[in-house]
Amino acid sequence: MNKTRLICTCCLMLLAVIMCIVGGFYGTPTAVASTYSESIPVASEYNETPGTEYTNNCDGIGYLPPDPNLTEAENRGRCTWYLWTGGNDKYYRDVAKRTEGEVDLLSLLDGKIVDRDKRFEEFGAVNDPGCEKATEPDEYGLLLDKCKDPESTGIIGLRKFKNPNFDPVQWNPEQYQQDAQIEPPYRIGQSCAICHVAFNPLKPPKDPAHPKWENLVPALGNQYIKENALFDARLKPDDFRWQVLNTQKPGTSDTSRIATDHINNPNVVNPIFNLGDRPKYPEVMNDGSTQEVNHILKDGADSIGVANASLRVYVNIGMCGDYWLSLHDAVFGRKPQRPFDIEKAKKECQDWNNTEARMADMEAFLKTIEPMHLANAPGGEVFLTKDEEVLKRGKIVFAQSCATCHSSKQPPAEIAADPEKAKQWYVESVLSSDFLDHNFLSDDKRYPVTLIGTNASRALGTNATKGHIWEEFSSKTYKELPSPGTLTLENPLDKSKPIEFEVRSGGVGYYRTPSLISVWATAPILHNNSLGKYNEDPSVEGRVDAYNDAMEKLLWPEKREGIISRTTQESTLALSQRGIIQIPVPKGMPVNLLANINPREAVTDLNLVNLFKDLKPEGGLKGKLGRVLLRANKSPDFIEDKGHTFGSELPDEDKRALIEFVKTF
Repeated sequence: MNKTRLICTCCLMLLAVIMCIVGGFYGTPTAVASTYSESIPVASEYNETPGTEYTNNCDGIGYLPPDPNLTEAENRGRCTWYLWTGGNDKYYRDVAKRTEGEVDLLSLLDGKIVDRDKRFEEFGAVNDPGCEKATEPDEYGLLLDKCKDPESTGIIGLRKFKNPNFDPVQWNPEQYQQDAQIEPPYRIGQSCAICHVAFNPLKPPKDPAHPKWENLVPALGNQYIKENALFDARLKPDDFRWQVLNTQKPGTSDTSRIATDHINNPNVVNPIFNLGDRPKYPEVMNDGSTQEVNHILKDGADSIGVANASLRVYVNIGMCGDYWLSLHDAVFGRKPQRPFDIEKAKKECQDWNNTEARMADMEAFLKTIEPMHLANAPGGEVFLTKDEEVLKRGKIVFAQSCATCHSSKQPPAEIAADPEKAKQWYVESVLSSDFLDHNFLSDDKRYPVTLIGTNASRALGTNATKGHIWEEFSSKTYKELPSPGTLTLENPLDKSKPIEFEVRSGGVGYYRTPSLISVWATAPILHNNSLGKYNEDPSVEGRVDAYNDAMEKLLWPEKREGIISRTTQESTLALSQRGIIQIPVPKGMPVNLLANINPREAVTDLNLVNLFKDLKPEGGLKGKLGRVLLRANKSPDFIEDKGHTFGSELPDEDKRALIEFVKTF
């Protein structure tokens, strides 16, 4: 098939920034005052006749089959989750023009370029059940899906809007493919559904390319999306940009590539469950007040309350794009960032206020999402142990080895202070019949990466630290966190000389505990999806197979591969935007040795060229060049599937029992 003509400039993967990876929303802004149409088609009617239009039932933003089990407010929040873009269609149109059409979402949707039936296979995209494949071009010569919702593009999470700058006299679809400055008839925006909506583990689709509404769930996270495949159409392996894309695991996204932190760190999308049971902690806000807040994002950086944390996500996917882009040098990061001013956005960006007004209803909707148990999946009982003794043993092992972090049910302070009493409390808690009820299965605390031991790259991101783009979205407490210490890391250039990397203070260097709810359905695991097989199989059997493989590698670290992503062949890196300055990159070089440096803070382009010009691929990277690259590296932690070895010392019988118990979550 012909892939989209999208291409990325160095490290530019647009979908990395569109992914909403917020772990939950709990805000209390004023809800939008609106009501549904009195004549709303029921969900079954929505599946009957492709190509017909339905009454808009989502406050003017489109159609979504209403859920009869939800309240009116919850259904409004559901509409926001699936359909609301915060006005970012203008931002993505600007991106298409800035990149001369190299990043153009409209081209991605044209069936002449990307076959609808191949979207899942090629990109892991989720097709809208309310659409069907177009058999002929529309009035503008574009082969777009025929959808019941006129604003649907055919892909869940991508929304279609009329372009106010469209001039039909100037329009030519063939010429547009060569000249992105021509204004197209549509602008494309994105909602949080683009990455969070996923296949239903309890009702998996027979054909992933043709799901029905019952086969989709709103917030499991699309673990099959292949972000790199969306943007490598015109790149070849001899281009270092292709090599960077090739490191990315399916189901991951790096949301700091546009407002760049100069670290290549794609990470998995968080599933969302039991949000009403998520722990909160007192943190000092930027105004000096103390508030009880959630720790959001992998590093717990979004820590000023979920209302504003969720609004930050919308900014990061293009809302208030004109203002946001004025604060940083997108992608390249050639100048220092300036903090996003929340009060300025409230005064000058109407999309901020319109989005803020929707957050209360979206909170109400997301709080309705409950765990998905393997026992309720078709044929799921086959994969669950029938041996009650094994299950009991797994519970005790979990209580003794896991529950201190992976449970929101924690002992009172006076019991926690006594190790023996605490140990017994955890055993009794896990053995109780209601242990899983209203349990977030995480304490949601931040822990130093020096303790966790997993790849440090995501924890070392700087965007929420003082003076950087998201400074106002992190608490004073976060920005004053002490250094977690020094990491001793394997040196991929010389194993006899380990890297001693002192983590800076000021917020970086921490991971919060992820929830284990429905983990049987979401493998691979770890924050970067590096642990466990990727089998591209959303069936119950396929999910359990991936889970078992991931858990074995978690508990038996010797089964891990020790993954270091390396260049697959000789390639070239263009350091300037027009490719004038180029350096040769040898085969076998750790990709992140180059991808994780900030040239502005380290070495000039010319210095790099001088160091590389005499390099022979067979000569390796030892010596001055290797030292310069390691010294300049913002995250010299190259092994991706390491760390979190808690439980590895257990007897094999206990490990097997633990796997069986966790499978019931």
